[in-house]
Amino acid sequence: MLNAIDFNRRMTDVEYRLETRASRDELASLQHRMKDAGLPVMVLFEGWDSSGKGSMIANMIQTLDPRFFKVYTTTDPTPEEQRFPFLWRHWHRTPARGKMAIFDESWYPEVSRARIEDGLSAEEAYSRMDSINTFERQLVQDGYLIIKFFLHISGKEQARRHNRLMSNKNTRWRVTERDKFRNKHYKEYYRVYDEMLEKTNTVFAPWHVISAMERRSAMNDIYQIIVDSIRSALEEKKMIVPSEYHSQVHTFHLVKQPKLEDVPLYRSLEDSAYRDMLRKEQKKLSKLHNVIYREKIPVVIAYEGWDAAGKGGNIKRLTAALDPRGYEVVPIASPTPTEKAHHHLWRFWQNLPESGHITVFDRTWYGRVMVERLEGFCTEEEWKRAYQELNEFEYELEKWGAILIKFWLHIDSDEQLRRFTERQNTPEKQWKITDEDWRNREKWNQYEIAVNDMIRLTSTEYAPWTIIESQDKKFGRIKAIQTLNDAIEARL
Repeated sequence: MLNAIDFNRRMTDVEYRLETRASRDELASLQHRMKDAGLPVMVLFEGWDSSGKGSMIANMIQTLDPRFFKVYTTTDPTPEEQRFPFLWRHWHRTPARGKMAIFDESWYPEVSRARIEDGLSAEEAYSRMDSINTFERQLVQDGYLIIKFFLHISGKEQARRHNRLMSNKNTRWRVTERDKFRNKHYKEYYRVYDEMLEKTNTVFAPWHVISAMERRSAMNDIYQIIVDSIRSALEEKKMIVPSEYHSQVHTFHLVKQPKLEDVPLYRSLEDSAYRDMLRKEQKKLSKLHNVIYREKIPVVIAYEGWDAAGKGGNIKRLTAALDPRGYEVVPIASPTPTEKAHHHLWRFWQNLPESGHITVFDRTWYGRVMVERLEGFCTEEEWKRAYQELNEFEYELEKWGAILIKFWLHIDSDEQLRRFTERQNTPEKQWKITDEDWRNREKWNQYEIAVNDMIRLTSTEYAPWTIIESQDKKFGRIKAIQTLNDAIEARL
């Protein structure tokens, strides 16, 4: 893509002022339309050192209302950030609906410059680029607009700008040894940049390669592209996915699972056997927790199940074996207004464990294909698309190296009614039962269909569902801890 750029384009000051005045005025107007329409916009500036990214961002934001945008300067990941998945810190920076995020470099240096400077293998770089394409596609399908610029200059021009800065004692500090190294190895960087652009130039988020040899013409092009892109996004409302793109989306191998109605629920444990097994499995888990901390293996445990199936008690027995400094239980309720203003996976990326730690989710990202599907909190297109998105989310965790365990705690309808009635008639347990629980119970058959779909479509080889027979809570608790222990031992 880089070799197709014309380096000879120039504009005079008069031409620049005339051509950009209308674009600047329209951009200011579009920002408020963007806010009213709830359109989230991400503008990425990538490119060569000394290509003018900072000055062009500074010029652009003079037009904008500062209440509705934020500029991020992305640096190398810190040691703390390296303990999370590659895209974790970038998910944090996705803007809320109606706002704009402007990036002075983003996730792309971690798949381009890192190949030369950090020894990133081509295989890992390609894997990360696939993750980026998935990340950007998920955002765009959720209504985001992503505008990507690569500011291109020649090696000679870069060296000239370095020399100009170094000739002045007040700007000499701006040219580092790393800058000099990059200019000296311009051809090597050219190759990895060009490959990055080719592999991440998608219909959802195409690259705009801008000649930055002359600042005025570059800035004029940037204004025009931003204005045209936002205007089109506001008019079209929704990204139309070309049919040929569906064949490029990752296909996951699924593990066959029984339907809920075919799961036997007669299994139970006597009290004495339960106490012995619980002590044994908790002791094993306690030792394994120390090992995963030492080996820096993250563990994500997802609990789903019928209301009153015993999730709380199950989680309590499992976490009783863990060092409280090394785990967290995250209860998931209805999304807050801030969470609703982002992609539905945003809040789950916020709560991932760092390497060596365990996070237990009490309810999970699967709400999109259960309660949100049945209660009409999302569109049919959104919940049908979510099966792929959830598999992709978990695939990122698997690539990161996480152990991912997914439990569905299963009881039958009669047992749920018995437990509901007991809670309602026991004063100290009445807080556990709500009107919403009774309303959900009336939709048991609909929920059963949705759960069967969920298990069938998201039980992947790397993250299969484990159905926990929780008709007898004691049996369910032992099976959950044993499943976790077996998974950790298999990894070690």
